[in-house]
Amino acid sequence: MRFLIVPILWAAMTLPAAADKLSLGQISTYLNSLGTAQGQFTQINEDGTISTGRILIRRPGRVRFEYDPPEAALVVADGATVGIIDPRSNDGPQGYPLNRTPLSIILARNVDLSRARMVTGHSSDGTTTTVRAQDPDNPDYGSIDLVFTGNPVELRQWVINDSGGGRTTVVLGELRTGVQIADEAFVIPGKNRMRIDR
Repeated sequence: MRFLIVPILWAAMTLPAAADKLSLGQISTYLNSLGTAQGQFTQINEDGTISTGRILIRRPGRVRFEYDPPEAALVVADGATVGIIDPRSNDGPQGYPLNRTPLSIILARNVDLSRARMVTGHSSDGTTTTVRAQDPDNPDYGSIDLVFTGNPVELRQWVINDSGGGRTTVVLGELRTGVQIADEAFVIPGKNRMRIDR
């Protein structure tokens, strides 16, 4: 899952002034209010290369990452499966059950970060609030670090810590919320021919 593995990038973000630590309730409410959104993202890969592209979100369960050339890759979650289509891969399209990835935590129909053993870290640096969350029933699936700013609450970045020890960071540009996104955007090309790792 090369397109989901990277360390943290702050350079692309302009952060607001100091703010109080956001509560888990505030963050859960924000995520549950996030229906559709689109914007640009920046990703730094573990090998030091930078990827950019466009992200489309439609909760619950759907997200689309369109990578800019020369990557020209596509990652789509259709509510059940995460499909990775990389034209440069020799292995062809790959699929993974969404519920086995940390992305399922923020794409869930009802986000409740107060669930026992879901949040394993909750901190603030005075400007941003970071929450580390995991599937409490399946911590071996990995975790996700969510970085928020306040006034108003906004998701600025996430870091996926996968079960293999890889780290993926996606830094979000300004998100336009409440946008219309066609169903076709979340169809995984060639899903019926895709090998899905269980």
